[in-house]
This record gives sequence, C-alpha cells and structure tokens, in this order.
Amino acid sequence: MKPSTSGLLLVLMCCPLLGLVHSASSSNKASDNGHAHLGDADPDRCMRHHFVETITHPIYKCNSKMVLLARCEGHCSHTTRSDPLISFSSVLKQPFKSTCSCCRPHTSKLKAVRLRCTGGTRITATYRYILACNCEECS
Repeated sequence: MKPSTSGLLLVLMCCPLLGLVHSASSSNKASDNGHAHLGDADPDRCMRHHFVETITHPIYKCNSKMVLLARCEGHCSHTTRSDPLISFSSVLKQPFKSTCSCCRPHTSKLKAVRLRCTGGTRITATYRYILACNCEECS
C-alpha cells in the first residue's frame, strides 16, 4: 500500500521537523556519511535512527523547542566469547574475560539550543547529536 502524498504534506505543514526526520531517514538508507550500505539485507543492523524531542526546562518557565535527535539502535554480531584468564594467585575473582559487541555512537557533535524564559532570560541546553553508529566492544 503506497502512502498518499497529501497525508505527508499535511504532516509537514503541522510539524516541519517531521519532514526533516523523513528526509534524513530516507537519505540515511542510501548512504551513511558517504559509505554505501550492502542493500537493506539486515534492516535490524546497528544504525542511526532519528526522532524528534521537545526540550523544556524542568524548573524555569521557558518556551519549549522541538529538536531533531538521533540514537544508535540495532543488532551487532551474535558472536560472544568467554576466554579463561590466567592467574598466579590462588583466588580468581573473575576467572573469565567475556567479549561482545554493542551498537554505540561512533561519532557525534555537541549541539546547543537556547530557550527563552520569563523575564527575558535565556537558558542554553546542550546535547550530543549522533553522526554515526558502530558495533563496538561492550564494557
């Protein structure tokens, strides 16, 4: 079933940031920082997903702002390993070293949003915007 373009237009008029999410996720399927993917063979692989969040101050009365954020989500290799550790002590607190991989941010950049509060004051909220995700060793 093909979505109607008029429905998309209505959504874009009501919430312009959703248009950014749609266009960013569409372009994300074709490439990720210029690297071509091997098709969509594994749609659940570790990758960046966009979403819209409303930032509000928890105490002060400020105007809220909607921002485009990203998170890392998906599957990495199902292979995990536990190797025995060699010790010269009679007590082994942790006798094995386990390795596995997790979907984590690889690169990100710091962003800031200024909220206008009552009395004319401005408060800056900062966050990390994820640029790319990778499967990396879990800690």
